[in-house]
Amino acid sequence: MKTKTLLISIVVLLAVLLSACGPAMLPVAAVVPVTSSAAQAGQSASSTPRTLTISGAGKVSLKPDIAYIYVGVHTEMATASESVAENNANTQKLITALKAAGVDANDIQTTNFSIWQNNQYGPDGKPTSSNYAVDNTVYLTVRKLDKLGDLLDAAVKAGANNINSIQFDVADKSKALSQARADAVKTAKTQAVELADAAGVTLGDIQSIQYYDASPSPIFQGKGMGGGAASADIAVPINPGQMEITVTVTIAYDIK
Repeated sequence: MKTKTLLISIVVLLAVLLSACGPAMLPVAAVVPVTSSAAQAGQSASSTPRTLTISGAGKVSLKPDIAYIYVGVHTEMATASESVAENNANTQKLITALKAAGVDANDIQTTNFSIWQNNQYGPDGKPTSSNYAVDNTVYLTVRKLDKLGDLLDAAVKAGANNINSIQFDVADKSKALSQARADAVKTAKTQAVELADAAGVTLGDIQSIQYYDASPSPIFQGKGMGGGAASADIAVPINPGQMEITVTVTIAYDIK
C-alpha cells in the first residue's frame, strides 16, 4: 500500500514539473526571424545603383600629307617570254622614273605579277588569235603631295598604263586623336550636367568610360591607260581634300 502511494506521488510531482516548464519554452519558438517578400523587394530596390549614361563626340579635320597608289604595267605579246621581256623593260623604266621623281626605293613595293593566256574570239565564238598578257603592279607611298600630279604624269610617260586607288592619309594622327578624345569627353560631361540639372539630380562618380574612334580617308579612284604614248606635259590634277577623325565616348555617372 505504501509502494502504490509513493508511485502516485512521483507521477503527480512529474506532472507538476512538466506543467511549470511548458509555458517557459514557448517564447523560444516565437523569436525565429521572418523576412517578408515585401521587405526583400525593398532591400533589392535600395541596392540597385542609379546611373546616367551619356555619349559625346569629338571631331578634328586634317589635311592629308601622304598618299598610297597602285601603279602597273600591262603588256600583251604573242608568246609568254616576249610579253614578260616587254613588261620587265617597261616596269624597270617606270621604277627608274619614280625614283627620279623623288620616291624612295623603300616606298616602292611589288604587289602583283601575273601571266595568263588571252584568247580572242570571232563573231561565231571560235578563237581567232591568242596572246599572253603580263601584269606587274607596284604599291607606292608618296610623301610629297605637292608633287603628286607630276609624279603620275612621269609614271605614265615611263610606261605605266594602270593607275588605281589613290588613297590619302595623315602619317601621324596621334595628336589629332588626343584632341578628338578630349573634345568627346568634354561634350559628354557638358550634356550630363545639363541632363542632371534638368532632372533635379546630382552627378556622382564616373562608373565607366567607353570610346570608339574612326578616321576614314578620302579615296580618289581612277585608271590610266596610255603608257609611253602619252605626251602631254600638263600634270594630272589631284585634290587631296580633307579627312576627318571622329571619336565617340560613352560615360556612365552615378546620380544622387
